[in-house]
Amino acid sequence: MTAELVRGQNHPLPHSRLEIRVTAGVPVLACATLGDDRGTVLGVEWIAHPGSPTLPGIEVSRQAAAGLRFHVDLEALPDRAHLVHVLLALPEGVGGPSRFGTTAAPFAAVTATDGTEIASFTLTGLEAESAVVALELYRRQGAWKVRAVGQGYAGGLAELFGDQGVPQAREFAAGIQEAVARHMASAIQAPLTGTPDGVRVRSDRSATATQPGQTAGGAAGAGASPGSGVTPGAGTAPGTGATPHQLPGTPGQQPASPSDGQGQQPAAAAHAAAGGRVNYTHPRRQTTAPPTPPPASPPTQPGQAPRPVAGDATGWSMEERLYNQVWGMFEDLARATAAYRSAVDFAESRMDQELDRVLSDPRSRIGGTGDAARQVARAKRDQLTDQAREALDRDLGQLAAESDVVEPALPPAYARWDNPVWHAYRVPMDNPMALRLGDLHLPERTDLRIPMLVRLPLERGLWIDSGRSGSEGALMLDEGQLRKLAMDNAVGHAARLLAAYPPGEFTVHVIDAAGSAAMSLAPLVAAGVLNQPPASGAAGVSAVLAKLTQRVDLVQMAVRGGAADSLPPELDTAEQLLIVNDFPHGFDDRAVTQLRYLADEGPAVGVHLMMVADREDASAYGPVLDPLWRSLLRITPVADDHLADPWVGHAWTFEPLTMPPGSEILRRVLEQVAEARRAWRR
Repeated sequence: MTAELVRGQNHPLPHSRLEIRVTAGVPVLACATLGDDRGTVLGVEWIAHPGSPTLPGIEVSRQAAAGLRFHVDLEALPDRAHLVHVLLALPEGVGGPSRFGTTAAPFAAVTATDGTEIASFTLTGLEAESAVVALELYRRQGAWKVRAVGQGYAGGLAELFGDQGVPQAREFAAGIQEAVARHMASAIQAPLTGTPDGVRVRSDRSATATQPGQTAGGAAGAGASPGSGVTPGAGTAPGTGATPHQLPGTPGQQPASPSDGQGQQPAAAAHAAAGGRVNYTHPRRQTTAPPTPPPASPPTQPGQAPRPVAGDATGWSMEERLYNQVWGMFEDLARATAAYRSAVDFAESRMDQELDRVLSDPRSRIGGTGDAARQVARAKRDQLTDQAREALDRDLGQLAAESDVVEPALPPAYARWDNPVWHAYRVPMDNPMALRLGDLHLPERTDLRIPMLVRLPLERGLWIDSGRSGSEGALMLDEGQLRKLAMDNAVGHAARLLAAYPPGEFTVHVIDAAGSAAMSLAPLVAAGVLNQPPASGAAGVSAVLAKLTQRVDLVQMAVRGGAADSLPPELDTAEQLLIVNDFPHGFDDRAVTQLRYLADEGPAVGVHLMMVADREDASAYGPVLDPLWRSLLRITPVADDHLADPWVGHAWTFEPLTMPPGSEILRRVLEQVAEARRAWRR
């Protein structure tokens, strides 16, 4: 039976893995703080918030919404954590209410992971407060309880954090509010009444664009975000992935196109109602739990594990289920390897302790007694290590079998260039959910590669490092070879993005100030998928940056002013990618400032940056460019173990995607993209 709490009342928690579901009348942002046995928050690293949504044992939503979920694993919390405060706050600077007294009372429910409700609390009595401590989970004599708090703060998050002793509370709270405001600004207009949440509708041409074998009015955006919004450690941590869905882009198949009940597609209905709108959030983001996948195949023999199945994860579409399954594999590999390394460290430590005890007795340092003790200690170490390796090999074998099933089933945006799915490629009519940048592996089994997927739209720009960073692969190449490989890699990513988006939904700009990348850019230029030739010289650099900077300014003003319909008709509302080769060649101080502006402000309004550069080339600018490099996700054109995973301490080796020698796939795919773009413009 659910306990309906009042302010100050507590209730025991019978489960260690919990969800806290919050509903409010307006979008609110979620935070959680961990406290020690005195309730002290020991620093900002003990706070989960939208800009850093995960801590060991707790995860909060990355966005402000009227419905939020906190995911809590009490057993995974740090040993020093005895207290969890669940915080809610109103976003600032986005035109919403400034105090809870003008909104419906928020409601919080603590549930088990199967949905069973444990306790609930309605936060009544709030007036001038804009931030509130909703609930408190606390450990008392080894058992966990939940207490209804409802303590509000008129000074917002800054006052709340200050009351909890967080250093520089005002600046820290302002940073959280800014991150949330940027995320909310990525939607140019609020969702329309009567349309599915997050359907992306742009213009008459995009709503009615067709491709061979399809009819007009296809549904927009079949992809959905994972229910929990988990992010992998190399940029995010894996999540978990509806009934089987046809793969986008396969011959003779079309994504399911849900109707509005009157025979009209949601995209067309929304466009007819509002004259078109632009939304750069992830397509068709769902706010309810996704369906459970079908059961895995039965074991072939009693006692055997079920055979792996592609798409065996939760999700609203096959694309999302595969995405979640891939990141589930990433998590499993990270955990299995971390457990093995921990076991080996324990075995070594135990042997050292036993040897220390033996050697501490002078009588056992010499003679047969000491030798026998050493042999026993080493034998125990070897036994523990062998057991750990056996468990690791079993887990890695299961992951390898799953990888063999999942890899052939991936859609083009997730697939390697040698995947047969590219031979059956068709230009999609749905926005993609994610993009594969390369593969990740660990030294315990280098042939087990996990796809490195990043969500789309890109939240961070990409920096393809063309410098000799110190990796073995980079040191074996000369400077010219490495720069060409880096630019080839950039062209490959641009081609995959163009191929993954519907016609007219993605535009690529190129700055090649010195003209040194003509050979690498030839596939894009020859296919005609670039709106303009690559810009060269200082004048070309200035023109492209001025155009994109103006676009960011206009869309930002439209967002903040609530006037998306007033954008100039000639403005290209498609997502934009700027590839910059050989930075900072051709850049003056003004151009550098504009580039930093695009890196910081562009992603929220659909302008993304891909730098192909050696950081040493920009050393003349000193530390002024450090924020630029830090804001980008660094990847390499050769294998390199530079991706650090702070969760488990791994250094993941990144393997870039390469084109099979002599393959014509890139040319054929770009030709189809160019033909679809020409048909869309007619």
